[in-house]
Amino acid sequence: MDEKQRFIQEYVPGTQLTLAHVIARPSTLVCEQIGIEGECDAIGILTITPGEAVIIAADVATKAASVGLAFVDRFGGSLVMTGDVSSVEAAVGEVSHYFSINLHFTVVPTTRS
Repeated sequence: MDEKQRFIQEYVPGTQLTLAHVIARPSTLVCEQIGIEGECDAIGILTITPGEAVIIAADVATKAASVGLAFVDRFGGSLVMTGDVSSVEAAVGEVSHYFSINLHFTVVPTTRS
């Protein structure tokens, strides 16, 4: 008789950058629906735990490239930035690099759509 194994998975907040995504040239509808007004060439989205670390991410991003901050949620750990495609990519890349090397966070690869 085969024994069944049970796996229990738990989410334990740690020091993680769990989403790093760049949306290049999103539709106007997407920008409007998430509350971004004006030019919306690219959107960068990051989620980080602990949530307060998004303050550091916002600082690193704005120093790395010419991006605007559309949303900073220090409780939920979300950061949304806008700018031209190359600036948003540079900012997301620099945040990922900084969090990996300097803060020793676990970092996911950057994705793009």
